Amino acid sequence: MNLYIMPKKRRKNLRVYMLGQKGIPKSGELGGGIETHVEELAIKMADQGHHVFVYVRPWFQKERVKKYKKVTLLKEWTFKSKNLEAIIHTFLCTLDVLKRDVDIIHYHGVGPSTLSFIPRIFKRSAKVVVTFHSQDRFHKKWGKFAKFYLGWGEWTSCKFPNKTIAVSHNIALYCARRFHAQAVYIPNGVTPHIVKKYNELGQFNLKPNEYFLVVARLVQHKGIHYLIQAYQGLRTNKKLVIVGAPSFSSDYLKYLEALAEGNRNIIFTGFRSGDTLKQLFAHAYTYVHPSESEGLSITILEAMSYGNCVLISDIPENMETIDHSGYSFHSGNITDLAKKMKYLLDNPNEVSKKGVRGKKFIKENFNWDKIVESTINLYRSIL
Repeated sequence: MNLYIMPKKRRKNLRVYMLGQKGIPKSGELGGGIETHVEELAIKMADQGHHVFVYVRPWFQKERVKKYKKVTLLKEWTFKSKNLEAIIHTFLCTLDVLKRDVDIIHYHGVGPSTLSFIPRIFKRSAKVVVTFHSQDRFHKKWGKFAKFYLGWGEWTSCKFPNKTIAVSHNIALYCARRFHAQAVYIPNGVTPHIVKKYNELGQFNLKPNEYFLVVARLVQHKGIHYLIQAYQGLRTNKKLVIVGAPSFSSDYLKYLEALAEGNRNIIFTGFRSGDTLKQLFAHAYTYVHPSESEGLSITILEAMSYGNCVLISDIPENMETIDHSGYSFHSGNITDLAKKMKYLLDNPNEVSKKGVRGKKFIKENFNWDKIVESTINLYRSIL
């Protein structure tokens, strides 16, 4: 006798669990690009009626918040450590998600992806997605073993999940060439901004349009030391504003402060958020991003969304963001960076034109609503 088994009914509203991030909402100086990415995805998915659950590290929030907007937050234990914190947290979250009613298990980052085989084996009713955010092994804060592990994580991010997302075309191409894997390109996004107020600038003795800006975690691969050295060689009254805080160690910050010593026009603001950060972005003369390693930089996208002309290092991941609406310099080349900064100082009309073009480009290509739609469509395609 042949029996017809009815297929499991597909849910209209999906149950999605996100792992690998530090947590949301992004607050304080501890979050980064992945946290911003997860927060935007989770909130917008939940607004559409999907049931979204985000795992949070215990120290990420001072208050015990179980719900953020319509997103459910799940705290799981780990201890604070540069090398082991993320993987221990992801492992415990993975064990927890196996017990839950879930459609999609979404890992963020190549390190966490090394554990994505567990639900593939033990939670076959769910589908597993990994977002390849960046080649973390190139970040200079990691030791040899960590770099080896993250290199292996690149392989696992392409081989273990049901589907891999790449946040840049360059990463998607890398997956194809190195691992013969077809990653789906879905970029980071940004929300367009209009900010007219500039009252927050006074605390740093700044005026609109009178400073270069960089916003980044103060870690070596962000290349801030190149920017300071290039700026020191310029003759200008425009200031250099460095927004950000160290990660795990203050050694690099001390090095930067030593490079800037004696120049009162180089301003370290520390971590900033809210209206202060918005106004710093909105009223900068030019945004400079000298990073040596990125996935797809959200801060570059943010700067362009405010109408900033951007000057970026010419690594492939950065070059994807500008489309002739900004300028680049040879990564790590202080002389070329100083030359391009001087050109921008001498050509304010070009700076203005590039800012307008960049804002339009961001609106058309890095819209969060389109990104969420693409991600949901990907989820449904593998269920």
